Amino acid sequence: MGDRRDRCAVTRRRRTLTICGEAAAAGASSRRAGRKDPSGAETHRNATNNCEQVHETSKSKDDGLKDRISCHRLQESLLSSESGYSNYRGILNWCVVMLVLSNARLFLENLIKYGILVDPIQVVSLFLKDPYSWPAACLIIVSNVFIMAALYTERQLAMGRISESTGTFLYCINLIAVLCFPSATVLTLTSMTPVGGIIALLVYTVLFLKLYSYRDLNKWCREIRHIQARKLSRSNSCPSVQRANGNAAHSNVTYPGNLTHRDMYYFIFAPTLCYELNFPRSSRIRKRFLLRRLFEMLFLMQLQVGLIQQWMVPTIQNSMKPFQDMDLSRMVERLLKLAVPNHLIWLIFFYWLFHSSMNFVAELMQFGDREFYRDWWNSETVPYFWSNWNIPVHKWCLRHFYKPMLRRGVNKLTAQIAVFFLSAFFHEYLVSVPLKMFRLWAFMGMMAQVPLAMFVGRFLRGNYGNAAVWISLIIGQPIAVLMYVHDYYVLHYGSATEGGTSP
Repeated sequence: MGDRRDRCAVTRRRRTLTICGEAAAAGASSRRAGRKDPSGAETHRNATNNCEQVHETSKSKDDGLKDRISCHRLQESLLSSESGYSNYRGILNWCVVMLVLSNARLFLENLIKYGILVDPIQVVSLFLKDPYSWPAACLIIVSNVFIMAALYTERQLAMGRISESTGTFLYCINLIAVLCFPSATVLTLTSMTPVGGIIALLVYTVLFLKLYSYRDLNKWCREIRHIQARKLSRSNSCPSVQRANGNAAHSNVTYPGNLTHRDMYYFIFAPTLCYELNFPRSSRIRKRFLLRRLFEMLFLMQLQVGLIQQWMVPTIQNSMKPFQDMDLSRMVERLLKLAVPNHLIWLIFFYWLFHSSMNFVAELMQFGDREFYRDWWNSETVPYFWSNWNIPVHKWCLRHFYKPMLRRGVNKLTAQIAVFFLSAFFHEYLVSVPLKMFRLWAFMGMMAQVPLAMFVGRFLRGNYGNAAVWISLIIGQPIAVLMYVHDYYVLHYGSATEGGTSP
């Protein structure tokens, strides 16, 4: 029976081939004869179409037989790196869901154990000890003295009334005073709270970097003017706006036309640390964008304060006893427990500062350069993270510190270490002075980034390097927080006490 079916199939294929061959031969003979026979041409087309359908049918049957015979092919698993597969959106969504559920459990556990700890009155007490005494605000207002000193020094230099060496000397005194005066005030005033001191010193640190950049750029302008040996045209410091068809046309500013109060204070309030004669300007103020950023600023500020009071403060208080007893296992457990809320608050702070707040100020001042951060979350090396998460500081370091050192013949490694040293100094300055204790934890944490960067850059690549950067951020910050809080408790209260029973 099997042989008979095979012979029938072969016979049908032979008949098909014979019919198709005869149709093709008939079509060819009619073309050679040159006859115009519509019925013959139509017959030829029909026969050709039938032959094509027969061939397709036979081919599909052959493919079906092959699929039934063989169902495997050479291929890699999706999770293998050789597969080239990269669509892990579902896994990312799963991670987000698991993260939300795990943190929701921790938040519910915190509420059950401690109740609601959010207290707006306590927040006010962090800034003010006496409602009739505002030392931090007064200290910030006094900063205008140093701003005016820099402006009038530049005016004297532009008019040639003082030499470059004298101007440099005056600038050095002014910049040293910008750092020393507020720190001395914070250390001597008993009415200054740690939070108020941090805010005041942060304002003066930003002012120091801005005035340093202001001095450098005006000096470069004078050098260009001397090289070109011609007088530059004077113009208004703040560009005038002429609206045409909804666009803004800003006139350019040339040195020394920029040495005005309006130009100086525009730079002081602009969300940048690097001074320019002509900043990029946006055409208009987008009111909806401005209101969205304002809402984010207010909401995220309240959220950060609530998370600190409700989540971080009890965890820190419960961590003091293990640190006092040097109980290593409990210390590690408290460190990991603090890492989650600390990192979450840090991420919220990043969005609040670099996206909401800076975009709000930039939109209000029509400041055009909105690159306040880059994709630091994709960092595979430590230097990439530090050069992309805070673009204003990175631009300042590159323009006024790193490249000038290279031009003086310093090698790149030494210049990079010097940048980390400068950053470590300011981190310690902003923490130790307001707390009125010097432990160098922030300084050592920043300097530890140098060997960490060398290790990650040499031994870890790709996703492993990115994981190492994330681990350093998640674990490194709570270590410094616990060190400072423990030392602050010991210094001001004599001993670290257990703030509650840990779960």
